[in-house]
Amino acid sequence: MAEESGQERTEQATEKRRQDFREKGQVAQSKEVATAALLTSSLLLWVFYARFFWRDLEQLYLQLLGSFGSMELTAAAVMHLGWDMGLVMAKVLWPVFLMTLVIGFFASFLQVGPLFSTKVFMPDLNKFNPIAGMSKFISKRSAIELVKSLAKVSLIGLVAYKTVAAEFDKSLNLPLVDLEQTLLFLAQVAFLVMGKTCGIIIVLAVIDYGFTKFEMEEKMKMTKQEIKEEYKDTEGNPQIKSRIRSLQAQMARRRMMAEVPKADVIVTNPTHLSIALSYRREEMNAPTIVAKGADHLAFRIREIARENKVPIVENKPVARALYQQEVGEEIPEGMFTAVAEILAYVYSLKK
Repeated sequence: MAEESGQERTEQATEKRRQDFREKGQVAQSKEVATAALLTSSLLLWVFYARFFWRDLEQLYLQLLGSFGSMELTAAAVMHLGWDMGLVMAKVLWPVFLMTLVIGFFASFLQVGPLFSTKVFMPDLNKFNPIAGMSKFISKRSAIELVKSLAKVSLIGLVAYKTVAAEFDKSLNLPLVDLEQTLLFLAQVAFLVMGKTCGIIIVLAVIDYGFTKFEMEEKMKMTKQEIKEEYKDTEGNPQIKSRIRSLQAQMARRRMMAEVPKADVIVTNPTHLSIALSYRREEMNAPTIVAKGADHLAFRIREIARENKVPIVENKPVARALYQQEVGEEIPEGMFTAVAEILAYVYSLKK
């Protein structure tokens, strides 16, 4: 729409547009954050879990060797041995699988918050369009992803090479030591490489998340015309709202004018104001304003009053004071005396 209208997306996204993007599953989420979280947590887990892992793995190895001497080579025996090995491997590896699920969940949750959208599962025929599919491979986005992947692999490879090269001199002494020291040296080098790799991945994840956030903000930007259209959709067309207010005012005016024939008296400021008062002792605590108007409406109230023989009393101070009150309100206590005199005069005329 922005391209068709020639307008640039210069306005920040509104809250409704952000919510629409979230409902479609379009949120700022970096895969590098999940990768960094999984890799770092795996390294930390391995530091604390390696001892137990090798112990259980050694038991599995000894159990396997022991069973070979007494095991009959039958299908049932092989299946039973495979089942036992599977149970032991599950026991060894379940902390890794559990950690992967938990870290993967929280890595996504911390980026986008609570979000469940069914629109991402809706069928989209455009996804089966071969032309649209090919365009993704040559798009700007795919080129950026390719550059990011190459840069990440090159950087990690360079750091790993430098780390191993720095330990090369020590590795020349490995033939002179026993197997346990050799494995310990290899484990230390591997841990050093993985630690540096985690540091690089974390830095890249922070940069990538910032870039993804910026990219999503740019994508959500709106044109001035889109903001106007959204305002019309959410708040309503100003012309329609004005028309509705006008109709409501007309209906309220008709109801008010229908109360004039039932009024006890019309108090006027003879040139501009008319206020209709009604007082029913059984229903009201004090006289109540049932209609009021100024200028043209004031003259119309007087016409209806004359047609229905409702008394009209001129009293400028009282009329001005009563006009400040709302229709349907009882008169204020400070005006009881003045209004009581007017009503007494009207009742005396009726008698």
